[in-house]
Amino acid sequence: MPKLSYLKALNRALGDELDRDPDVFLLGEDIRAAASNLTAGLFTRFGPDRVLDTPLSEQAFTNFATGAALAGLRPVIEFQIPSLLFLVFEQIANQAHKFSLMTGGQCKVPVTYVVPGSGSRTGWAGQHSDHPYNLFAHVGVKTVVPATPADAYGLLLSAIRDDDPVVVFAPSGALGVRDDIDFATLQPVPLGVGRIARTGSDVTVVALGHLVQDALAVADELAGEASVEVFDPRTVYPLDVDGLAASVARTRRLVVIDDSNRTSGFGAEVLAVAAERFDLDAPPRRVTRPDGAVLPFALALDRAVQPGRDDLLKAIRGVLTEGGR
Repeated sequence: MPKLSYLKALNRALGDELDRDPDVFLLGEDIRAAASNLTAGLFTRFGPDRVLDTPLSEQAFTNFATGAALAGLRPVIEFQIPSLLFLVFEQIANQAHKFSLMTGGQCKVPVTYVVPGSGSRTGWAGQHSDHPYNLFAHVGVKTVVPATPADAYGLLLSAIRDDDPVVVFAPSGALGVRDDIDFATLQPVPLGVGRIARTGSDVTVVALGHLVQDALAVADELAGEASVEVFDPRTVYPLDVDGLAASVARTRRLVVIDDSNRTSGFGAEVLAVAAERFDLDAPPRRVTRPDGAVLPFALALDRAVQPGRDDLLKAIRGVLTEGGR
């Protein structure tokens, strides 16, 4: 089978949806030139009416997309870095997200926001390294973080076809992941349905996006010591609580690795759900960025601040020991 990279899977999904639905169009900064390679070849295939370069005003083109969606189109925006979402949080959370709710479902706002970047440990520094998926989940915006090429393809398709705004985070650390893919099997992946990336019996590790690869590597390292199950939620909101519950019911121990800040992060939410619903043999643990983290430019410091394999390994061993295994 041919190999498909995560980035190529996103590009293929965009092309397939442009082919399938004439109401879909793309917009963003420098997307005709495919500055990030996400939209490579699409301007040549679909032309200026379907692939729109925008001015450097995130607020303007984000609200433009909301208006286009209200008029019946399906815009897909590419943001060059996740930190730019702070500029348009009002447009997404307070405008696009609320129109359907405030009109009793009479208005649909099918906008997809594709956000490559962050999670790279490559020195992007303070104002380019945020990963605010937890903020959109907090206000109820559908938010996904794929980990594999097949999920990148399938979740992006589902996001574009959804009648609500959906934010799709594509971490830099995952863009180069390559898998053997039978293209005939590529299909939409439902929002709100997680997956077991690796089965195990001693502890459940919850990981998103590029951190799934870290979790799998740590599980391999611990193979002779403990049986680690890796649960990939795929969707931050809505969270697949039932899928997570089934995993934790088997292992009775829980560790979350989360590329957001500790306070009010995604990891905090998973642990709160665990406290309310799960019967555990040991207190759950989370591996996160530190509170108030501003990622430094120096590579060694950048990597020290972001959650990684060493911290995850320590947390797993800690929860196993504390659980009396």
